[in-house]
Amino acid sequence: MKLHTKLGLGALTAALTGLPALAQDAAPVMDKGDVSWMMISPVLVLFMTLPGLALFYGGLVRSKNMLSILMQTTVIACVMMIVWVIYGYSLAFGGSTSAWWGGTAKLFLSGVTVDSMSATFSAGYVIPEYLFIVFQMTFAAITPALVIGAFAERVKFTAVLAFSVLWGTFSYFPIAHMVWDANGYLFVKGAIDFAGGTVVHINAGIAALVGCLLIGKRVGFGKDNMAPHSMVMTMIGASMLWVGWFGFNVGSNLEANGGATLAMINTFIATAAATLAWCAIEGLARGKASMLGAASGMVAGLVAVTPACGTIGPMGAILLGVIVSGVCYVFVTTVKHKLGYDDSLDVFGIHGVGGIIGAVLTGVFSAAAFGGVKGDDYAMAAQLWVQIEGVLITIVWSGVVSFIAFKLVDVIIGLRVDSDTERQGLDLTSHGEQAYHS
Repeated sequence: MKLHTKLGLGALTAALTGLPALAQDAAPVMDKGDVSWMMISPVLVLFMTLPGLALFYGGLVRSKNMLSILMQTTVIACVMMIVWVIYGYSLAFGGSTSAWWGGTAKLFLSGVTVDSMSATFSAGYVIPEYLFIVFQMTFAAITPALVIGAFAERVKFTAVLAFSVLWGTFSYFPIAHMVWDANGYLFVKGAIDFAGGTVVHINAGIAALVGCLLIGKRVGFGKDNMAPHSMVMTMIGASMLWVGWFGFNVGSNLEANGGATLAMINTFIATAAATLAWCAIEGLARGKASMLGAASGMVAGLVAVTPACGTIGPMGAILLGVIVSGVCYVFVTTVKHKLGYDDSLDVFGIHGVGGIIGAVLTGVFSAAAFGGVKGDDYAMAAQLWVQIEGVLITIVWSGVVSFIAFKLVDVIIGLRVDSDTERQGLDLTSHGEQAYHS
């Protein structure tokens, strides 16, 4: 979770006045350790996107589409950064008392200065508002980039960018407000989403599913060899994602304290358990554990622990990692093939499904009985219902917005390249370059 409140700084301290300071006049504290950690965190989240996600996705596509994925990921991130500071931050965290959107008070970062402060989770401790803006900006940058893996190798570059802006505006920003702003509908309800199970992963996973269904299968799907062209690149990218994810999860604590260390150990442990579980399942089912499977388990574990990392314990993280790998494995190896949709890089099967598993089980594993931080007064059934409600709202909201956004882009620009262009590959046809030269 992230709680954002503008705090004014104006109280005189006892050191300046020589008089005892009244409690209500005490100036909020900006701790340099918190600020230092929070300056590192968004850089780590950027590292997840560039080069982490770009290389992870790039290795999974065929070599003729490697550069197209790198370009899409790069430019989406840049576009969303600009959109965020122009109006996205305001729509998500603009100070509105609405349960659904943040308002227009912070358009173009109006009123934000180097003296503006944002609250943390400890009373009286603040961080610069610019820092909070940058941290949240990197989340807004990576989330639309996650979506494109579902329809990789067949969509126009301009269409991808247009969809990202539309979807970010009408799906990402409102859900971020609902879940993370103090006035947001799900925040008020008490939904636990420490670092983005609903806002990022379910949101992106549902958009990915809608996209691959509307756009259709790749030319030659089920007939041509569409195996990843470089598992080396994919492993490098997955490893970068894991490293960068500490900015994603641990940074969401907003402070460098014990709560941050809980998120840190859980991000290690759930991911390790999920990777091992996927390898074990694959070994039992197919006789061999693959690098693709290990990378898939790694990402599934990271996705599932994202909403839970601040409230569950390490033993709960192990259970969560094992469970999410089992469920995601079934979706990417069985459900997808039985239903016949072409989710190219398993965005829905891992991010969507993994996000749902993580969001729901956060309500279970946060209990003290499973090593979580919630005490004896914790009402698991009530919390579980709130978690499910958050999941359902995100699924419906993202699904509807995604459908409309894809349709609008298709009418105005056209979503899909022609079949000859697709066969030739998007690297040359869209960007005039090749990733490799023999």
